[in-house]
Amino acid sequence: MVERKVQIPEKLGFDGLLGKKVVIYCQGVARAAFRRLPLSAALKNRVRTFVRGTRNSTRDEGYQRWIRSYDTLSDKDRKAIREAIAKWRKAPRISIIMPVYNSPEAFLLSAIDSVTSQLYPNWELCIADDASPDPHVRKVLEEAARKDARIKVVFCARNGHIAKASNEAIAIASGQYIALLDHDDTLSEHALYWLAAEIMANPEVDLLYSDEDKLDERGERVAPFFKPNWSPHLAVSQAYLGHLVCFSSRVLRRMNGELFDGSVNGSQDYDAWLRVSLHAKVIRHIPKILYHWRMHNNSTAQSANAKGYAHDAGRKAVERYIGNRYPGYAVSVKNGEYAFTYSLDFHLRDDCSVTIVIPTRDHGDLLRTCVESIREKSSWKNFDIIIVDNGSTDLATLSYLREIAREWERVQVMRVDEPFNWSRLNNLAAAKAKGDVLVFLNNDTAVITGNWLECLAGYALLPDVGVVGGLLLFGDGLIQHSGVVVGMGGWADHVFRDTGAEHRVGPFVSPVLTRNVLAVTGACLAIQRSKFEQVGGFDEEFIVCGSDVELGLRIQKRGYWNVLCTEARLYHWESKTRDPSNIPESDYARSAEKYRPYREEEVDPFFNRNLDLSSTAPMIKGNTA
Repeated sequence: MVERKVQIPEKLGFDGLLGKKVVIYCQGVARAAFRRLPLSAALKNRVRTFVRGTRNSTRDEGYQRWIRSYDTLSDKDRKAIREAIAKWRKAPRISIIMPVYNSPEAFLLSAIDSVTSQLYPNWELCIADDASPDPHVRKVLEEAARKDARIKVVFCARNGHIAKASNEAIAIASGQYIALLDHDDTLSEHALYWLAAEIMANPEVDLLYSDEDKLDERGERVAPFFKPNWSPHLAVSQAYLGHLVCFSSRVLRRMNGELFDGSVNGSQDYDAWLRVSLHAKVIRHIPKILYHWRMHNNSTAQSANAKGYAHDAGRKAVERYIGNRYPGYAVSVKNGEYAFTYSLDFHLRDDCSVTIVIPTRDHGDLLRTCVESIREKSSWKNFDIIIVDNGSTDLATLSYLREIAREWERVQVMRVDEPFNWSRLNNLAAAKAKGDVLVFLNNDTAVITGNWLECLAGYALLPDVGVVGGLLLFGDGLIQHSGVVVGMGGWADHVFRDTGAEHRVGPFVSPVLTRNVLAVTGACLAIQRSKFEQVGGFDEEFIVCGSDVELGLRIQKRGYWNVLCTEARLYHWESKTRDPSNIPESDYARSAEKYRPYREEEVDPFFNRNLDLSSTAPMIKGNTA
């Protein structure tokens, strides 16, 4: 257990805490203890924000340690890479595309040098100068081309902006693969080697991307972004592929047109890889830092507001992507809460019905809170509720069950007097449900966002989506559930648990953006009824817990994408009605069997192997403390 003592400055105005030391614990029970302090949620959030800021410098120090331990090549490593390359037959030529316009000389030289220093030799650098007026640009490019025949330069007669310049660069490319490089960024020296290695191992791959970090004003590597494997619904929320992105030439031929579209200048890369993804046979993520994104005043790496016009272009790119991915579906794209983020707006048919299933036993006060929040806050009205009463004996609860069933025609109470089995209770209710979409809900939850049913049902009805979960919060606003990582903690756990529900960058994705996951908690789980029946419902071999994760894994193996929909938000007072320590050994045995291989052999594809699986708050491996 590690504790951090932090002096809270008076200028932040922490009422009642002025001049006092606040102890923030970093792991496990201590975070829960902090939640129980008699402070307002707003005050706790301000404390957490301040303490998080005090950690920024140590985080960078931790990243420098990670670089030294995991991402620094020795001469022995370089020799091994060159020996591996020498054994390859028909290694692919990779054409690096770099549009240039008035690039600062130092940045441009650094970008070019990062290519000429590559360990992998079979490349060409295709540069299109977009009629830069600064004379040093032509001088630098001509000199570079003289020094290395693999550098090809085209000088545009007129400024046509970045998409046109990028297409001009592609026009002179001859490689089997096209990689993108901005004129002010750099590649890791082994970047092209790992791209080529992935291509050699997977010849059908059409789209590749890697992890990345940033270069600060001193040129120091900071702010790593360790990404999940291909996640089409995270790709809607944010242009998370960023850099490094590489396409096969054959997929470009299948697209029958220019890769970059001038109507989305500013988000032309985002639009390009979204369109490529629709045609790609295989998409691969390389979990290595292969790209360094430079932070400066005109870069979105420094500020998301640096290129405000690019946000609108990004939305246009997402609209096109969604229209092509889901033709005929009544769904539109709207701006997210934050710059460069987007979300889907579903327009359900009036006859689309939802059945909400709530298992319960006693604790009528919790059940009442849950049901009343549904009644008062839900904007979608075509739903019914099946309350599965598993042997309640509390008189107040029994009275409430009779009352709600009598007063509200949407509610049906189904009595099941048999030993508790969460999976079976839900399956019994699902067999009686008539809704197009089933929403399995704990009795210790309460609705926050009025459009929660539209969001959950909208995703669940998409043809390629399996289970859908919501963003669940503790009463103090901290995250209880923002997706399950299978293998976390040795079994499966909620990533971002006990952290703030706020948009933030690195070292993993933002906890408040809709994304793909392997599984979601059964405390709020939606699925189209026909898909639920198709896969056979919950596995009743699980008695208390585990069947929600197993259902996600099973349906994912059928080719569906599971979604954590953060626009659907609820409170969850976790395990108020069942003892969380009273889990039968059979559930552990069943979990060990069904969670394989993610417990020991593989990392959850929607997490990242460079992050620590022992911490629910994403931390770089080796820096948990």
